[in-house]
Amino acid sequence: MSAANNGGGPCGACKFLRRICVKGCVFAPYFDSDQGTAYFAAVHKVFGASNASKMLLRIPAHKRVDAVVTLCYEALARVRDPVYGCVGHIFTLQQQVVNLQAELAYVQANLSTLQRLPLLPPSQAQCPSPTSLQSS
Repeated sequence: MSAANNGGGPCGACKFLRRICVKGCVFAPYFDSDQGTAYFAAVHKVFGASNASKMLLRIPAHKRVDAVVTLCYEALARVRDPVYGCVGHIFTLQQQVVNLQAELAYVQANLSTLQRLPLLPPSQAQCPSPTSLQSS
């Protein structure tokens, strides 16, 4: 948190921007001075501090935590994949769902086939021993 909140140093955003963290800092509740700096660096690179501040100020206070989490997620995804961002991750997950659904259908079909087979009596279900095969 910021100096305004707990008497410590600046928030992560102000620390990254190398400015004094004032009492009403919009970033202070969401970017702590330890890990918040790295998250804010990504947000700043993708959206810019001014745009991020404007977005947060337009959102009701009770919804800002979700907005900050979303901004950070999208910013980190954009840093990793500048073209697709988090949409690339969504496409990958959707493809995994399609592949897993196909695998599930395959396994269910095999299970259904096995369940339709008649049960063999215990004497026929056992594999023949190698000695019985040689004596034949």
